[in-house]
This record gives sequence, structure tokens and C-alpha cells, in this order.
Amino acid sequence: MSDAARTDIEAVELANTAFYEALERGDFEEVSDLWMDDSQGVISCVHPGWPVLTGRGEVLRSYALIMANTDYIQFFLTDVKVSLAADTALVTCTENILSGGPAEDGADLGPLVGQLVVATNVFRRTPDGWRLWAHHGSPVLAETGEEEPDETPS
Repeated sequence: MSDAARTDIEAVELANTAFYEALERGDFEEVSDLWMDDSQGVISCVHPGWPVLTGRGEVLRSYALIMANTDYIQFFLTDVKVSLAADTALVTCTENILSGGPAEDGADLGPLVGQLVVATNVFRRTPDGWRLWAHHGSPVLAETGEEEPDETPS
């Protein structure tokens, strides 16, 4: 791998990490800055269970809505892989999410919920650095932990 490719992969990894850290902080301005401008191409986003959102307005409104209704969120990223093709980078990862909604009955925070989501983030090189072009998150169905009954005759 060339030094330039290694440098690009590191820059994409930093941009990907910055995206999740901005979400954790609820920093809407930084989340907005990490997405491409409409002049650079139409962006798209699929949140788990949502329809496809297209265009900067729809995508950023969705993040504003999520941040307004989430008091706490933390991402533990695993299985992060980066692939490069010229000025486009593909990042796949597993989002291990811990989140809590608005508190009820005077509590500081609502109940915490864990969730697994596999995500694909597509970045493009722009004059301002690597920016998100597309995000697609899909829920991972958790194992129930229940074992099948033993079918062997006694």
C-alpha cells in the first residue's frame, strides 16, 4: 500500500470517528459540516427502520430530530474496515450503541437501551477534506439465547 493510500485511509478513519463523536456530543453543527454540500452531489441516509432520506435538508433534519429526542448516546465501533477507490472511500462497521431517551418522573436520564447496527458510510474527497456522501444503518437481530429443545429420545 502506498504512503498516499495509507494517509487517505487514516484521514477517512478520522472523519468517520469525528462523525460518531459529534453525534455523541449532540453537536449538530459539526455533524452538518461532516456531510457533503449539495453542490458536490446528492447525499442520502438510511437510519434503521426509516425510509431513504435524500438531499441535505432531509438528512440533516433527521439528525436534528434524533438529537432532540436522545438525551444520551454512545457508539462503540467494531469491525471497522476502509476501502478506497480514487476519491471515494467505503467504511463498514458495527455500531454498538448505548442510548437513553428523555427522563420520566424526575430522573436524570431515561432507561438505557443497547442496540447493534451494521453501518456503511461512504465518504468523498472534497476541497474541505473527506465528507459523508451516504450513510446506511441496518439493525442486527440479536440472538435470543434460547436453546432448541433436545429432540433425542430418552
